[in-house]
Amino acid sequence: MTIFISIFMFIMGTIFGSFYNVVGYRLPKGESIVFPPSHCPKCNHKLTFFELIPILSYVFQKGKCKKCHQKISLFYPIFEALTGILFVLSYLSYGLSYELIIVLTFISMMIIIVVSDYNYLIIPDSVLIIFGSLLLIEILLINGLNAALLALLDGILAFITMFLLKKLGDFIFKKESMGGGDIKLLFLFGMVLSYPIAILSIFVGSLIGLPIALLILYKKKDHVIPFGPFLAAGATLLLLLNIDINTIINLYR
Repeated sequence: MTIFISIFMFIMGTIFGSFYNVVGYRLPKGESIVFPPSHCPKCNHKLTFFELIPILSYVFQKGKCKKCHQKISLFYPIFEALTGILFVLSYLSYGLSYELIIVLTFISMMIIIVVSDYNYLIIPDSVLIIFGSLLLIEILLINGLNAALLALLDGILAFITMFLLKKLGDFIFKKESMGGGDIKLLFLFGMVLSYPIAILSIFVGSLIGLPIALLILYKKKDHVIPFGPFLAAGATLLLLLNIDINTIINLYR
């Protein structure tokens, strides 16, 4: 049964991942996520159903547009597959539980944010507001009012901590150390992960991002590196590992 559900979760993940790609690409530019329908960015060819099948369309078309034969970015199938894998890992970690709904919502937000921040260095407020509201409602309905109020408190504390870290970074480096979107993102991390784990996600994300950033800067010193994708990676890893403050405390006993 686990295998069949995992396959189903992967397929659903790739479908949603395809849509999240569109959202992440269009929202920062102020474009509608519905109109115009999916099309080739090079020749504006409207994609047919068979050209929209996640991963498989890219493989069958050999990574090229069916009409103009221009290369399609490998970014699309990678993120479709990544979303599918994350959906499966979420199910394996949380099972068919109510908490799985919160986890999938959170991961969906992470995918959109990574696409947006990587391509445009922007974490859209609309994404944070919509998913933040949705997550709070889910926490309220699943875990109750007290849990929702505690989640808000954790979010506020995480936001304040990230704001203070930004001010410290600005002072040390004498320039903007991180964007406002990163600070707002920590509010949602606090809501979902709890305050201590949200703060831990900053350090985990930094550890993930440091070697990548050094490699990029070695090749191109003036390249601007978004921090959002690394924050998302750190938070997602901790969420999938189902780590809470008790887990950390037990490590030191």
